[in-house]
Amino acid sequence: MNNLWILNMGFVALLVGIGLYCLLTMKNTVKLLIGIEIIAKGVTLALVASGYARENLMVAQSLAITVIVVDVAVIATALALIININRHTKSLDVRKLTKLKG
Repeated sequence: MNNLWILNMGFVALLVGIGLYCLLTMKNTVKLLIGIEIIAKGVTLALVASGYARENLMVAQSLAITVIVVDVAVIATALALIININRHTKSLDVRKLTKLKG
């Protein structure tokens, strides 16, 4: 592997670390969703960087596009849930979701 791949994997580790930090420390649902997005961008970068390092960029790009499409579907569903939660609880705090028990 070359130095560019190592640099890219360093950025991937940084993005995934920041995303995990957001997921573990934030209480706001929108910030949690941003953390998920940051992790997804790290995964996409890892796919493209690995495809470039193995000289198989076409497969890596097609996998990255698939990840992006799935990510958009997840984000759209999560935003719809967040909007409904906000309408019900008048707050975006995760701790207030315990009142939604049926």
